[in-house]
Amino acid sequence: MVLASGGIDSTACLHMLQTRGLNVSALFVDFGQAARLQERSALRRICKRLRVRLYEIRVESRRRYGPGEIVGRNAFLIFSAIVFARPQPGPIALGIHSGTPYFDCSAAFFKSISTLVEDHTDSQNQILAPFLSWSKAQIVGYCRDEGIPLELTYSCERGTARPCGRCLSCRDRKALTC
Repeated sequence: MVLASGGIDSTACLHMLQTRGLNVSALFVDFGQAARLQERSALRRICKRLRVRLYEIRVESRRRYGPGEIVGRNAFLIFSAIVFARPQPGPIALGIHSGTPYFDCSAAFFKSISTLVEDHTDSQNQILAPFLSWSKAQIVGYCRDEGIPLELTYSCERGTARPCGRCLSCRDRKALTC
């Protein structure tokens, strides 16, 4: 199960694991994030193109999330998968990578969350992060080399139909010309 947002990193993760022969599915978690509608739409297109089964869950909250870091997001997504989606035994993957300012994309986070997941699931589930030591530029290069349709992905934190061009995700896409 790949935790997927419809962005470049999770799309690359879906593709990489699929091409390595794993039976891959995607999980989208709607938790009130600003980009949820655009992300869900992008992910549906990607899953259709890659022929990957998509599961969706919604976690209700009164809080609304705008652009910028959502502290604890990746831990929340991982435990949402375990609690609400109840994945089959095996890996839960996410597209975290190096070069970000966010703790929940770091090697320390990966080590900690891996232990927690294995302990909470009696080692039935493990965390995979194939891009943990990769930069965003390396992931984009992988996508281009593999013919992954970046035009189907969505990466604006504001969630507007037309990407804002100002948030960190939009600036990354612009810097990497994608």
